[in-house]
Amino acid sequence: MSSQLRPHPDNPDDTDDERDNVIDPELRLRTVRTAASTIAESYRNEERVHRKRSRLKRLFSSSRSKEKRKEKSDDEVSSQGDLQTQPAPVIKGQRRNVYVNVPLPPPERDAHGEPIARYVRNKVRTSKYTIITFIPRNLYEQFRRVANLFFLALVVIQSFPIFGAAGSQISFLPLAFIITVTAIKDGIEDYRRALLDDEVNNSAATKLGDWRNVNQPKDPRSWIERALGLNAPGKVTKGVKKLRAKEAEKGGWSNGRIVLERTGEMSDVMSDSERTAAEHGADDSSVTLGGSSILPKLMDADRSEQSISYNTYPPPPMSINSTATRVDEFAPMSRYRSDSIASRAAMSTKSRKSFGVVNWNRRATGTAKWERTLWKKLEVGDIVLLREDDQVPADIIVLSTSDPEGLCYLETKNLDGETNLKPRKSLKATSSLQSEEDIEHASFVLDSEPPHANLYIYNGVLKYRSGESQEEKIEPVTINEFLLRGCSVRNTSWIIGLVAFTGADTKIMLNSGSTPSKRSKIEKETNFNVVMNFVILFVMCLAAAIVSGLLDGQVHASSHFFEEGSDPSSSHLVNAIITFGSCLVAFQNIVPISLYISIEIVKTIQAYFISQDIEMFYAPYDTAVVPKSWNISDDLGQIEYIFSDKTGTLTQNVMEFQKCSVHGVKYGEGITEAMRGAALRAGVKDALDPEEQADQLRVLKQDMLQTMTHSWTNNWLQTDKLTLISPQIVQDLSNRQSEQRKHLIAFFRALAVCHSVLANKPEPQMEPYRLEYKAESPDEAALVAAARDIGFPFVGKRSGILEIEVMGKPERYVLMKMLEFNSTRKRMSVVVRNPEGKLVLYTKGADSVIYARLADDQDPAIKEKTSKDMEDFANGGLRTLCIAYRYISEEEYADWSKAYDAAAASVKDRDDNIEEANQRIEHSLHILGATALEDKLQEGVPESIEMLHKAGIKLWILTGDKVQTAIEIGYSCNLLKQDMDVMIISATSAEETRSKIEAGLNKLTSVLGPVSTDPKKRGFIPGARASFAVVIDGDTLRHALDPHLRTLFLNLATQCETVVCCRVSPAQKALTVKMVKEGKKAMTLSIGDGANDVAMIQEANIGCGLLGLEGSQAAMSADYAFGQFRFLTRLLIVHGRWSYMRVADMHANFFYKNVIWTLAMFWFLFFNSFDATYLYEYTFILLCNLVFTSLPVIAMGAFDQDLNARASLAFPQLYLRGIRGLDYTRTKFWLYMFDGLYQSVIVFFIPYLVWTLGPAVSWDGKAMDSLADFGTTASVAAILCANLYVGLNTHYWTIITWIVVVGSCLVSLIWIGIYSLFNTPDFNDELVVLYGSVIFWATVTLAIVAAIGPRYVVKFISTSFMPLDRDIVREMWVLGDLKKQLGIKSRKEQKRAKKSSRDLESSPMYPNHDRSFSSTSSAQLPGYEAALTNSPGNMSMVPTPPQTLGVGFHSKGESKAEQAGYRDDASSIAYEGVSYIVEGDPDEVVAGASPAYNRVSLPPSVSPNPSYYSASDIPIPSPIPSPEYYTYDQGLSPNSVNRLSTPRRSTLAPPAPIIPRTRTPDRSPDSYEMQVRPTPSQTPALQPPPSSFPSYMSPEGRPISPYQRAESQASGMSYYATASEHWTDDEDDDQTINEHNHNRTQRESSYSTSPHAI
Repeated sequence: MSSQLRPHPDNPDDTDDERDNVIDPELRLRTVRTAASTIAESYRNEERVHRKRSRLKRLFSSSRSKEKRKEKSDDEVSSQGDLQTQPAPVIKGQRRNVYVNVPLPPPERDAHGEPIARYVRNKVRTSKYTIITFIPRNLYEQFRRVANLFFLALVVIQSFPIFGAAGSQISFLPLAFIITVTAIKDGIEDYRRALLDDEVNNSAATKLGDWRNVNQPKDPRSWIERALGLNAPGKVTKGVKKLRAKEAEKGGWSNGRIVLERTGEMSDVMSDSERTAAEHGADDSSVTLGGSSILPKLMDADRSEQSISYNTYPPPPMSINSTATRVDEFAPMSRYRSDSIASRAAMSTKSRKSFGVVNWNRRATGTAKWERTLWKKLEVGDIVLLREDDQVPADIIVLSTSDPEGLCYLETKNLDGETNLKPRKSLKATSSLQSEEDIEHASFVLDSEPPHANLYIYNGVLKYRSGESQEEKIEPVTINEFLLRGCSVRNTSWIIGLVAFTGADTKIMLNSGSTPSKRSKIEKETNFNVVMNFVILFVMCLAAAIVSGLLDGQVHASSHFFEEGSDPSSSHLVNAIITFGSCLVAFQNIVPISLYISIEIVKTIQAYFISQDIEMFYAPYDTAVVPKSWNISDDLGQIEYIFSDKTGTLTQNVMEFQKCSVHGVKYGEGITEAMRGAALRAGVKDALDPEEQADQLRVLKQDMLQTMTHSWTNNWLQTDKLTLISPQIVQDLSNRQSEQRKHLIAFFRALAVCHSVLANKPEPQMEPYRLEYKAESPDEAALVAAARDIGFPFVGKRSGILEIEVMGKPERYVLMKMLEFNSTRKRMSVVVRNPEGKLVLYTKGADSVIYARLADDQDPAIKEKTSKDMEDFANGGLRTLCIAYRYISEEEYADWSKAYDAAAASVKDRDDNIEEANQRIEHSLHILGATALEDKLQEGVPESIEMLHKAGIKLWILTGDKVQTAIEIGYSCNLLKQDMDVMIISATSAEETRSKIEAGLNKLTSVLGPVSTDPKKRGFIPGARASFAVVIDGDTLRHALDPHLRTLFLNLATQCETVVCCRVSPAQKALTVKMVKEGKKAMTLSIGDGANDVAMIQEANIGCGLLGLEGSQAAMSADYAFGQFRFLTRLLIVHGRWSYMRVADMHANFFYKNVIWTLAMFWFLFFNSFDATYLYEYTFILLCNLVFTSLPVIAMGAFDQDLNARASLAFPQLYLRGIRGLDYTRTKFWLYMFDGLYQSVIVFFIPYLVWTLGPAVSWDGKAMDSLADFGTTASVAAILCANLYVGLNTHYWTIITWIVVVGSCLVSLIWIGIYSLFNTPDFNDELVVLYGSVIFWATVTLAIVAAIGPRYVVKFISTSFMPLDRDIVREMWVLGDLKKQLGIKSRKEQKRAKKSSRDLESSPMYPNHDRSFSSTSSAQLPGYEAALTNSPGNMSMVPTPPQTLGVGFHSKGESKAEQAGYRDDASSIAYEGVSYIVEGDPDEVVAGASPAYNRVSLPPSVSPNPSYYSASDIPIPSPIPSPEYYTYDQGLSPNSVNRLSTPRRSTLAPPAPIIPRTRTPDRSPDSYEMQVRPTPSQTPALQPPPSSFPSYMSPEGRPISPYQRAESQASGMSYYATASEHWTDDEDDDQTINEHNHNRTQRESSYSTSPHAI
């Protein structure tokens, strides 16, 4: 017994801190490297924490009095599940009582007898608005913008005529337009969310109808509904009627009663009508429920109760009569339920025995029946019926299930992204409920805790009176009897449940929270810019008012004579105030009202472009990116931290058995993502090429399958699921003389027996040998599936009997005990009785746990070798388990079984007692081997993470999984690297947490130096300095997120490259995101796929949800939804960077153009006595921001690109500018403002000087001295400057940019001509006066050059001598170097290639044209174009032979396996009526070269040897049958030919022998040419694949052809043959000829049209 406590010699327990509560802060926290060391360290930490907790618990228990101990036992009625290790926190709120067939007590009723407690509806809403709240809430959100409040004040000011506002009647239109458009956009966004809500709320559910739910009032309507007479109680609503009609039309629901039955492992659900039909022998199609036949289910149920005969497996199907007999057993009950109430009363209830909550002496109405309804109609206290594959509509207590033991299984994919099954069980007191009648005779009360967000805790009590004694009893209700809304029922025919929480009270909705209103970072910063413009505007208006008042107060001024009566009042102060208001109206454009509507337009266009990106389209779900929040696209370009879920987000939640170690021998050939990533970082790229690996594994798998097929029988093999690729393991199993064989058999037998997996046959009639496994953990399912595919299938479990096969021979094991896995034990064990009658203990678990329990006589060599193999597996990113066993004597088992049963029945310290009992039997183990599983990542995850790191983005994993699983995934996706120092923080108290965090900070400071707070140094550069990572569990994180420790933990975590948080709750995920977002003022993004990710998705600046086949709560609540994690890279680095740069430039240019326009008017105040006279004609003021200058900046914000998408992905480091916020700074804002100030001086004073220094005269002699002449000149100069300035700042001139910039300038000039044609008092003949004058054009040109010239010079100097990184990359792109490196053709090259293609196709006929091209093949690429055999009138397109055939050099994109001369598929194409020999013809081998030729791919439109027949020269159809061409491929099966088309049968030629062949995939159906083989000199020497020499080849190396062809002289380079079309119609043989010929001498090819040529 001492051996069971012996520590692993290679992993000694660290006990330095066992006696100390804290660690000395001066010490540095221990760090580890490599995956194996990190996982081992995590195990040691957990063991230390567990020992501390156990010691504290014992001390605490011994110090308490007996009364307090009793109180504690009462409080701990329910367990908290394996996922919860801390005591439940105090839950705020009032407990609720749910009554079933029990009258409400007086304290819970009002004066009218109605229940006082009111519960929320089951209708949920993730949208922000309702019809009632949309207008007020949207207006509130819009007027949070300071600018909108300012514009509203201006509208009020302009409504008073005294301020001289022109067009005051329409002054509100711009603001109203902006508010309306923004509201429409917000409404569309929210409407999409509402549609998803309606889809969920209107889902179908089944509840007990015609039954009184005493927890709900008789009339639950509001006073408005009562007044309007809506939704009368008992009335079936339109939605429910529509649902029932739809289901009745489809035949998916019957109006008859439903009878639920338990039939061992199988259960059935039938209505009375269906049961009657079954009794009368109806066919399968007539007995349906839910669209599926019920009879096969009944037969399967009966079949499951039969003993399996392995001589005739599966058992023969039962007859209909036997099924009907079985159904007749329940016929009396069925008929009784269908009868009237009177007939029901006639049945004696004495024959029924009361059990649990069911009391047959209780009187019942007998009217209750199951009925279909909608999710939103469910209420607290309703009884619901769930069937297999149904989603749980609310939080439900399990009352009864179809399983005799009360078990049911859930899939929580919508909740946490996991597809493995979660077991739940029914309450014992209600487990007998099976029908509506049972429920009517039941009575009980559920005392439930108030709703809260913790997904892993539920505490309730079921109170009832048992049987005839009416004794009060209680039964605890825990999370194990609780079904969460959104989960799916699996492997359970039916569940009867009680609705405990609905709608917003359900745990999934409490974790979701309300939908937040998010605003982008630039939008928030815009408020500062707007406020600064307010300040500038206020100063301008105040200065104008003061000077105007002073001038008005002059006594002897000329204005008293010339402007008498022009003042609005006699008071100088009042006149100054009026001047202030008038200036506000005149200069209002300095605060750009059109900015907001322009931003809305731009972001809408950006959202459209994101949704239309084909590179982010996910075909399996047929969906692209779905932007749901359009106003935060620029935040995508500033993300610094990404918080990601693990399961379903980074991984597929699919486990693959990749490698194993058995008795010290390692098996498995796979390469993991972690191994590939490590090799890439080491610079070894070609050695682990994915295509090469796939080809090698394909060949090895075929070799392995062939050996297995010949060695033993395995009917259960699923070749597509076989992931353990190892021919060696099959050879060892096949060798009966090998000592290793018995070790392998024992190893896989243990995998087939030691598990808790459920075996299921999805299609027992169609696929009787297809088994699918469902398990609580995908690891278990993968292990059992691997054993199945090797030849050790677990067939099923019946009555405690485990039925397996061992290499085709059946074996049965009696399951004696199962010791389940949990996070503390880290192992599971089973005690079974083998077919020999011996008791065997099989154990699997973590290596440290198993090694501590090994026997003293365990072979140390095997022990060390297995440990080394597991370390290699772990470092390769694989999840390892150690498998061990030992034999048990009958006496030992009998003694232990008594002790275990006593421990399981104990009330006090039950878990500790069970663990102590387990220790008594789990010892003295012997190693069988170790397994290594890969948690399959989603496609492109490692590459995406690597690119995000290069962009300076840090990624944190927040997962509910255990520590070891998260660490393994971290290494698999290359988030954690082998050279990274990993700190594992695990503590039991806040003080210990503080000590470890401080120790970690000491470690970081000593290596990295002090923390930098410079915002310009945000983002990290991979490899620039030592990298650290933190791994922390949920219990420790709870202490770390405390306000007293939050700052310390934040400083530690943000200095690390990666943080992995394990065992965290949804609330902790959101708190972690909030800590970084607010503590570091960093831009955050959260991504997940389950409902437990909704909280952090809503908390982050950007929330991304992954779409699923069944929808996703995360996607519904996210800002962006897409199909795969890898799309996040393109969303951020391409679209995010573009959006950020566009919006930043657009903002700066918008403020600039308004400054240049407004300040020019301000300078005019100095020349008009500061009386706010308009410099420009009023229509110019109205149209300036609307037409003349708005479109260029909108085009910049929508279409500008500084770099191509390919270049952005090639240089992700450019993303750092967004993280550091360098493209939108206050410095940039002020620079653009001062630039506008300077240019406003130019556009005003240059025309002023021209008009002042010399007489401005038009071409017809008219003087240009009016205000309209001067103001129009200044306005044209300002408009053209603004538009050209935007064009100068644009990086990417598209056709739209040209049209908008040039068009806006022309529109302003055209408007002058149009408006001057109207008879106006102040704008006459401006077209004639100005446009005919050189002075006007010269003045405008001079002003533009003087205004924009300095900006152009500065831009040239900065780009040339002080370039940014993107300027350098852009220069590389423009010069073409980068394009060539990325494989992108320039426009000239594309045009040249297109022109060359047209020239080839239109070339004239050569006089020496020969069909074989033997005379021209030396000068051109070898090729052949077959003559047409159909008339032009009967064809639309001629079928095309393949283009990539037999050319003696390899394509750039080919894998090395193809270059080595072997392929697994035929490289040819099929067309109706014509086929071609392409490659590998064993009768057409060129000497000195491998018959498997590498190929070169040509563009489909380019013919290497084009046809020179014109359409009119196509010959008439030949009487000879159309030729067939066959492909000889290098597959693994000999004697096969690839036939490429289905020929027309000919009655003229005799039948010929049949040659098996395969159909090959179509390629390039729009081309007309076929290449032929080159000479040996053109073909490089090729090597055969690494497989044995085929036995069907002659000793000389020449393949033996079954047919000899008649030789005829033909071209030495063209090898092809034809055959009559009638030979064969066999289409089903998928074998191909495997040819290997290397030394055959060259001979001339033959050409023949003989029917038997081949």
